[in-house]
Amino acid sequence: MAGASASEIRTIGVVGAGQMGPGIAQVCAVAGYDVRLQDINATALEKAVAGIAARLDRQVAKGEMAAGARQETLARIRTGTALESLEDSDLVIESAVEKEAIKREIFERLCPIVGKNTIFCTNTSSISVTMLAAHTDRPERFMGMHFMNPVPVMKLVELIRAISTDDATCLTVEAVVDRLGKSPVMSADYPAFIVNRVLLPMINEAIYALHEGVGDVAGIDKALRLGAAHPMGPLQLADFIGLDTCLAIMRVLYEGTSDSKYRPCPLLVKYVEAGWLGRESQRGFYDYRVEPPAPNFRGLRPV
Repeated sequence: MAGASASEIRTIGVVGAGQMGPGIAQVCAVAGYDVRLQDINATALEKAVAGIAARLDRQVAKGEMAAGARQETLARIRTGTALESLEDSDLVIESAVEKEAIKREIFERLCPIVGKNTIFCTNTSSISVTMLAAHTDRPERFMGMHFMNPVPVMKLVELIRAISTDDATCLTVEAVVDRLGKSPVMSADYPAFIVNRVLLPMINEAIYALHEGVGDVAGIDKALRLGAAHPMGPLQLADFIGLDTCLAIMRVLYEGTSDSKYRPCPLLVKYVEAGWLGRESQRGFYDYRVEPPAPNFRGLRPV
């Protein structure tokens, strides 16, 4: 049976109130969709709603949104700690931690909860969409919907079609992205898709340059900002993405292609082992416990 058409998508469920989920919930609500934001952590949900409200307040202060529209947007967002809170969703976007087993379990549990025509999308940045689709009862109504961070600001959404995804689902999800005011780009279901296939090896190479003493943290970032017109340096960007996420994506690339050029830098591995994950943990290639953030590099060999 065909899934919901674009005009029939009225309620969107978002799984995960961590780094990306709140932003996805925000843009969906701004676009007029009713939103169900779910996370097992009630505190994370409270923080997510507060963050959305603060971002909308800034838009009101800048004259980019009317105060009434702000209230209407927030009223469209309902939260819940149980997956059952998503039962009336026409489209569910999973944005949980980038771990295959967790994502697979979420979709398996969702299958009997939501309607049979509900479309499933995953915000994965690197995991096989075809594999995740195969663990559901609706592989033809499943695809990747990879938002960029920060979601309210970044215009791109990568759409990844699984081998099983049907045309109707693809057209519906593309129409939803258009309504969100985003620009969709189609990607084949290959490791890390388009953006991360190009971006993460660059970041990994910058970490190798640091590891091998080619340059220091500030120098490498300054070189790419000024020499390649990047808005932020690769090490600063790695901290923003999260070093654990960077490592996970590099491992998917390395294992998925068996190509040594994607081998994660040992320094990246060590930082993740130390719990230095970037901005979120207050320490990464920069120390965010001080202002301005200071380079935070400890090599694996004495200097």
